[in-house]
Amino acid sequence: MNILVASDKFKGSLTAAEACEAIRAGLASGFESRNEVPQIRTLPVADGGDGIAQTLTDALSGKWRTCIVHNALGEKTEAGYGLIDDGRVAVIEMAEASGLAQLGNRKKDPWSASAYGTGELIQNATEQGAEKVILGIGGSATIDGGSGMARALGWKFLDSDGNELTNIPATLPDTAAIIAPDNPNLPEVIVACDIENPLLGGEDCTRNYGPQKGVEVADFEKFEARIRHLINLLDGDAKSAATEPGSGAAGGLGFGARVFLDARLQSGFDLVADQTQLKEQIEWADVVITGEGRLDAQTDSGKAPAGVLRLCRELEKPAYAFCGSKETGAGSGFVEAMEIQDPELSLELNMARAAALLEVRALNFANGFSDTEHS
Repeated sequence: MNILVASDKFKGSLTAAEACEAIRAGLASGFESRNEVPQIRTLPVADGGDGIAQTLTDALSGKWRTCIVHNALGEKTEAGYGLIDDGRVAVIEMAEASGLAQLGNRKKDPWSASAYGTGELIQNATEQGAEKVILGIGGSATIDGGSGMARALGWKFLDSDGNELTNIPATLPDTAAIIAPDNPNLPEVIVACDIENPLLGGEDCTRNYGPQKGVEVADFEKFEARIRHLINLLDGDAKSAATEPGSGAAGGLGFGARVFLDARLQSGFDLVADQTQLKEQIEWADVVITGEGRLDAQTDSGKAPAGVLRLCRELEKPAYAFCGSKETGAGSGFVEAMEIQDPELSLELNMARAAALLEVRALNFANGFSDTEHS
């Protein structure tokens, strides 16, 4: 029997690679006790959210590089990105530099929060010889339309007197012109994005994601006006780009990547699946096991386990899921979706012991596995 373990991260507890290894170890122990030796392969998976850079780097045996950049509040911080395909491809995650997680418990400042550090990561990767950048844009602390990233890559923001403005995006309303660099010398950029919200209109980035970045409801219109001003300063293509699905992702970084980097937006899960040849691995398997920290209503909206399940259905392979917890009704498409949490422990202890709990759950699954019952 061939088993593929293709798990996403258990957020706050385990990386995707760590989750895959815990499941593999539990399965191996369980089947060994039954004197069975299945072939088990592990393949970490991800969608376009935070974790994609480390997951792809681990899955493709790449190298992790760190450098000093500025976080969303302009403070110097260490951030990393992956280099795969012999360094020709950089896998960058904007959350490493411009994410909410980098700010800890500090007060959010959405007026000034900038994706400048993300631009610094792209610049560093370019200097290392990367010919292509895969950019994951989940977990952002910014709502600047990608303007901070653009400034880090040489775009100039000028006031009505021709003076350069450096406090972007706070001074976007005072910007009268945006000047592109003479020779940007940027690699091809593909944005991994599983959010379909546009930059403006209806389910836009300000109203949907602004509050988690510190935007007050009373300030929605002011932030939207700032974004409209940014669009009006750019060429005609910017207006159409602002309505594209995904342009509102990461506080408008999806839009910024399109207009400043000429980037292409792609489903994060599909991108990871292509890079790791996930479909071919599922074809090899008799049984597929995936997982993530929580299965809920968002799982079906582009999350990695849902993508694994979709491919399994196409290839008529049985799919199972492990999770820390699950919402009622979630995971109904799997043969079985199994929680690993110990109800007698607090959330903090469950998260701290996630690897052990996941290994034990996988061991119990192997002990009770039946080809007939689980087909």
